[in-house]
Amino acid sequence: MATRATKIVATLGPASSEPALLVAMLRAGVNVVRLNFSHGTAQDHIDRAAAVREAAKEVGREVAIMADLQGPKIRVGKFAEGKVQLVDGADFVLDAARETLGDVEAVGLDYKELPRDVKAGDVLLLNDGLIVLNVLAVRGAAVHTKVVVGGELSNNKGINKQGGGLSAPALTAKDMEDIKTAMALHADYVAVSFPQSATDMELARQLCNVAGAPYKHKAALIAKIERAEAIPNLVSILKASDGIMVARGDLAVEVGNAAVPALQKRMIRLAHEHDKVVITATQMMESMILAPVPTRAEVSDVANAVLDGTDAVMLSAETAAGKYPLETVKQMAAICLAAEEANDAELNLKTANKSFRRIDQSIAMGALFTAHHCGAKAIVAMTDSGSTALWMSRFNMHMPIYALTSRLSTQRRMAMYRNVRPLLMDTSYDRDTALADAESHLIRRGIVQSGDIYAITCGEPMGEPGGTNLLKICRVK
Repeated sequence: MATRATKIVATLGPASSEPALLVAMLRAGVNVVRLNFSHGTAQDHIDRAAAVREAAKEVGREVAIMADLQGPKIRVGKFAEGKVQLVDGADFVLDAARETLGDVEAVGLDYKELPRDVKAGDVLLLNDGLIVLNVLAVRGAAVHTKVVVGGELSNNKGINKQGGGLSAPALTAKDMEDIKTAMALHADYVAVSFPQSATDMELARQLCNVAGAPYKHKAALIAKIERAEAIPNLVSILKASDGIMVARGDLAVEVGNAAVPALQKRMIRLAHEHDKVVITATQMMESMILAPVPTRAEVSDVANAVLDGTDAVMLSAETAAGKYPLETVKQMAAICLAAEEANDAELNLKTANKSFRRIDQSIAMGALFTAHHCGAKAIVAMTDSGSTALWMSRFNMHMPIYALTSRLSTQRRMAMYRNVRPLLMDTSYDRDTALADAESHLIRRGIVQSGDIYAITCGEPMGEPGGTNLLKICRVK
């Protein structure tokens, strides 16, 4: 049976927290479970993480847990009636000093800094861009606007400024507390919302390292690209992160819907070039919140992200609050597999002339080219940190990459890597014993059989992170 290379991230929520359903979703293809820290208490997240680990144990396959931080609440306040209907051409005030509930004329702000961030002539986009306001004037704490595109505005809907420019810091006091929770539950990834620069990611890493120290745990960091200000800083943000998320919701509101597809392709390409993981997210199967099948446009959207080489595709409300969480995972898995099978595997010949300063990178590339040309059944990386498997996964190959590691944390982190099947295996410090054990492990799992050729990489001496320096081509006896 064909094995899917693209990984699936599914958000856990009220619709998917029942243990039997969670087990079924993992069996259907979920590789990474997202905990959305915008909702729920610290204990809710700890309980859900424990449920994920238990479900993974039942399925017999480790998955990664991603803690997704809320970030700054750039939102309007609450209304007396819960919502209002804004009419085109009407005046509407966003008042940071207002303490009473809102009405059709004005509303308070969760984001008190808005009056400092805007000026007359700016365009504000509310509720994911469905409502458009022109800023007429800023008087003290009050932002006076004219409704250009009206509609229903309800409690705590988000605010974006067209073209970006809101100064809210990426990490709030709540995020700093949530990082402590994420480290306590041993989250494999932490997703940082609304970073504008590499500095935001560096601060997040420092906080994660300090919070994780008592548990001897380090998480990989994902930068969610959803602000216009992040686009000019993409490369530096990538270098400060372990991966990025193409968070198309807020990003589309700030830069315009039409700009997002090209940005998505660029981000996926840059992630590959810098050996980072990339997740494509937001509204991928949105219609399946209510419908048992996706639209044709959604099928094409998922398939195109796969064809571009994304490591993972993400489900949000579809699995957290939708009517068909299991069916959504099954549909997404089928779309990914079909797109991969239709995609011609080819090694980038430009890489053949690339110079590598690191021995382990050279070995990884050598394994790819040798395996490709000698018709190997599989590529096997014996890895401590997972970096060798990550480098191999940056290239489009139909040949599976099996990553053997003795570290549970590394196995879980590699669950995100495209085309990588992470396996846990105790490794001997004797090279020949370790290689023999690896082959036995592969045979036992039915990955290779007598007569099959496979390429295997490892480091000598064994067990040193970043020490991969050996490539061996083997034929199973």
